[in-house]
Amino acid sequence: MAESSSSGARKMTIDIFSDVMCPWCIIGYGQLQKGLAELEGEIEAEIRWRPFELNPDMPVEGEERSEHIARKYRRTAEETRGVQNQMREVAKQAGVSLDYKGAGEAPPAMMWNTFDAHKVSSWALAAVGTTEQNQLKLALFEAHFNQRRNIGQRDVLLDVVEEAGLDRQAASAVLDDPQMAQHVRAEQAQAHDLNITGVPAMIVEGKMLIPGAQTPEVYVNALRRVAEKFPA
Repeated sequence: MAESSSSGARKMTIDIFSDVMCPWCIIGYGQLQKGLAELEGEIEAEIRWRPFELNPDMPVEGEERSEHIARKYRRTAEETRGVQNQMREVAKQAGVSLDYKGAGEAPPAMMWNTFDAHKVSSWALAAVGTTEQNQLKLALFEAHFNQRRNIGQRDVLLDVVEEAGLDRQAASAVLDDPQMAQHVRAEQAQAHDLNITGVPAMIVEGKMLIPGAQTPEVYVNALRRVAEKFPA
């Protein structure tokens, strides 16, 4: 059962099933943060990121993003551009960015295999806690969307881990640990058992599922409903 903090705010856990390649996941996170800002002093959330691979069969060489979207969702190039433009506008409203922010000409926007990224994210949660895991997850989003780095490549992934303030050597060992691979597979199986077919998918207090990237108002209302229905 959730507790109240010393300030009187109700504490809640929010498990977010997500993939680093998913723009709607960082958008959903931004909208959630806006909702939590409205609930300051009323509800405090502890966020735990859970693994979900949108493209588990993505090859090591990756795939160009627009081509991937057009192929996977059977959209024309014009439709794909329209969807991406829409996402960028929604991202701005959520207070996040999907745009390249590096120096010089932007490299191709790619989709990469994220299984190893899920391993280090799950390790961060277990080894050092929710604050550090959240810091790493946001660093991975930034590396992918804003810096266009290949986080499917081991050395790049470990660079991001280190930049986020976590132990590079420990993370490297995790990538070679079959038990962590099994753990990630088990958590993804749990998502399947919960009928989660897309991300983001947020589970509040293990009791309410909020699918997709919602508006801040939806998150505010959902968290209040959980607090009322399941008092501390």
